[in-house]
This record gives sequence, C-alpha cells and structure tokens, in this order.
Amino acid sequence: MEALRLVLLYVHLIGFAMLLGGSIAQYVSGRLRINAAMLWGSVIGLLTGFGLAAPLRNGHEPDPAKLVTKLVLALLIFVMVFFSRKRESVNRGHFLAIIGLTLVNAAVAVFWR
Repeated sequence: MEALRLVLLYVHLIGFAMLLGGSIAQYVSGRLRINAAMLWGSVIGLLTGFGLAAPLRNGHEPDPAKLVTKLVLALLIFVMVFFSRKRESVNRGHFLAIIGLTLVNAAVAVFWR
C-alpha cells in the first residue's frame, strides 16, 4: 500500500506543478486566461487528493480537519478554473485568487501537522 500512496503523491505533485506552472506562465504572458495545464492540473490534484485521503496508512491517518480544508480549497480552485476555461480573458483578481488558493493549499499540506 505504501507504493500506491507514493505513486498517488507523485501524480498529485505533478498536478500541482501543472496548475501553478500553467497559472504563472499565463500571468507572465500578460494574457489572463485558463489554459489546458491549469484545467488538467486542477482535475489531477482533486482526483489524486481523494486517493491520498483514503485510509492507506497503518495508523497514521491525516487530521480530518486538514482533509476537509484541503478538499474545500481544491474544490474552489477546480470550480474557478472549470467555469472560466472558455472565457477569452479572466478578471485579474479571479486569476490571482486561483494562484493564491493553490499556494495556500500547498502550504496547508506542508505546514499543517
């Protein structure tokens, strides 16, 4: 089971990299729109997050409050990306909120023990 957890974690990190990297690339380009990397990164992060939340560890289960917090953040990110994906341009505040929530979600994962 540890191997499965590590594979899920690896794919989860790839999803995070796609979401954050795609967001920053779009922001630097000056054209604020949702790209495919952002959409797929949010989908991968959400799906693998469900897998990582499953009870795969021997007695070392994550804090339920942490899981709920991460789920809410991941759902917010996914909704913000999914429903804006076909727009030619996204509001700057909306776009920065996606980046900010992505960074907060990563911070919760790293610092909440």
